[in-house]
Amino acid sequence: MNRLFVVNKPIFISSNNYMYYVKRKYGTKKVGFSGTLDPFATGCLIVATGTFTKLFQYLKKSPKSYIATVWLGVESDSLDIENVTNVGDCKVLDIDSIKEVLESLKGTLEYLPPKYSAKKINGKRAYELARESIDIELKKIKSDIYSVELLNYKHPFITFKIEVSEGAYIRSIAQIVASKLGVKATLSALSRVNEGEFKFKNEKPLNPYRYLKIKSNYFLDNEEILELGQKLNINQFKIQEDGIYLVQSSNFYSIIEISNDKISYKLNRLPKEYN
Repeated sequence: MNRLFVVNKPIFISSNNYMYYVKRKYGTKKVGFSGTLDPFATGCLIVATGTFTKLFQYLKKSPKSYIATVWLGVESDSLDIENVTNVGDCKVLDIDSIKEVLESLKGTLEYLPPKYSAKKINGKRAYELARESIDIELKKIKSDIYSVELLNYKHPFITFKIEVSEGAYIRSIAQIVASKLGVKATLSALSRVNEGEFKFKNEKPLNPYRYLKIKSNYFLDNEEILELGQKLNINQFKIQEDGIYLVQSSNFYSIIEISNDKISYKLNRLPKEYN
């Protein structure tokens, strides 16, 4: 079965473990997902089965939107409610100050990702090293913040909606908010609303080719050449500029790359049907 869809990941289960449920539900062995959600986070998770699992790197998944709740006065090693170390009091904040801090996030942020993250350090995940109390040094990353909106402030909780580029860590961004407000805090809830045009719609099957971030090209020769995976040359294509392209034939799709007048297959004989 070849299927692309969005699931609504529940709380307190890892994205990877939730795939066991998806496998059973759809009776398939080959399942993959894109854009890991932390176990305490919920919401939009892009899932594919069968051949469509090969398409994740070509999907347009940005910008991403989240609804996040910050719990003031609370400290956590993982910057969320899974590893809380202290719950303290915090003064009531001025709502205009909160709005000002959130507005200041817009633009490009440079920051450290959480130690409890899936970043790899010498072949191991950062969260694995953190759980073993091993000191780790992470490199700063950059994220684009497109919009931020305060949704609610009911002390000691601040809830806001944020639209970001791919790869952003909302837990770390919440720490920036807390630091600018001069308080201790952690993320108590996080829900992903969308990834680009991907939103949860009761796991409705999606046409994956509608969501690709690559352009379409046109093969001008006999389609059998593509079907058999034979050698290609630049003169067989309408667009001859360097790049990665989707090529449609009567029965299937191919993804090819043009580089310095040389053509290579990235993926071939991708099915047109989806279910």
